[in-house]
Amino acid sequence: MALKKMSRDSYEKLLAELDDLKINKRKEVAERLKVARSYGDLSENAEYDEAKNEQAILEAQIAELQYTIDNAEIVDESSISVDEIGMSSKITIKRLDNGKIETFTIVGTNHANVREGKLSDESPIGKAAMKKKVGDIFMVEAPAGELKFEVLEISK
Repeated sequence: MALKKMSRDSYEKLLAELDDLKINKRKEVAERLKVARSYGDLSENAEYDEAKNEQAILEAQIAELQYTIDNAEIVDESSISVDEIGMSSKITIKRLDNGKIETFTIVGTNHANVREGKLSDESPIGKAAMKKKVGDIFMVEAPAGELKFEVLEISK
């Protein structure tokens, strides 16, 4: 498994989320299980089944987050290139068919949020933009057809 690159900020957010799941959510689910058990016969207890299911989902989330954290490579801010697009790069791109200009920061999948200008390195545009330089044109296959973008600016 290749290490997953992410910013220090993204890594810290994952750690905080993991702590919250381990400390707070586990307590909530344990309390729900305790309450459901108090209703008596577990064989026909929908609340108990639901709480057990929630517990299984929670433990899967915790395991997935732990795996991501264990396999994270933190990108040092000083190593972010302004010569080519990489993890944590802030990019300004222009869509060539309509001239629309947008600015994004390339982030890991866990912290992608297009409304906040955070584009996943694994999204079609993010993936296609990686390693491009200012002035480069790249294409992305989209449901609406092929989209062309030009890299206008790369910054930190």
